[in-house]
Amino acid sequence: MNKKASKIFEYRSYTPIPFLVLMFIFFKGTPESMVIGFFMALLGELFRFWGVSYAGSETRTTGEVGATYLVVSGAFAHLRNPLYLGNMLMYLGIGIMSMALFPYLQIVAFLWFVFQYHVIVKEEESFLVEKYGKQYETYRASVPKFFPSIKKYPNPGLEQPPFDWKSGLESETRTLQAFVFIIVLIIIRYIFS
Repeated sequence: MNKKASKIFEYRSYTPIPFLVLMFIFFKGTPESMVIGFFMALLGELFRFWGVSYAGSETRTTGEVGATYLVVSGAFAHLRNPLYLGNMLMYLGIGIMSMALFPYLQIVAFLWFVFQYHVIVKEEESFLVEKYGKQYETYRASVPKFFPSIKKYPNPGLEQPPFDWKSGLESETRTLQAFVFIIVLIIIRYIFS
């Protein structure tokens, strides 16, 4: 992994913090924005949970890219990066809840995350091509990167981890805690604005 990608990968959990602080400071939420944004953020969290319930705790690493399995089941049968799509939907949803500096802050945040995930996905895909070769190349050619396809990728017989919601919940605990904490802060900010 190149140095730039390595740093972005390592600190990817912290890059939303400046955007979240600005969303809180410049909050202009309305009842409509609170509801619409919340459901968009919740949809993002559900995508993440669906993905980690198959991929497991390997999604939590901040060092090197790794993959015990080439996961092509569950959310991964519809898009290659359900966790990153989930993150973008969560950040966008929270941005809509706050309506802070709308739409400029949301656009800048969205562009940052597109850049960040482009760099990370490029490195992850290099690793997956090296490890799984033609199997991954076939999967990559058939399944969209970020926008889910209704058509499910047919597993060509690759061994898959089972859907394990308990393991998914355990892996997703930190994200769920942050999600609830931020939503509660936004609601408190709304009540007292």
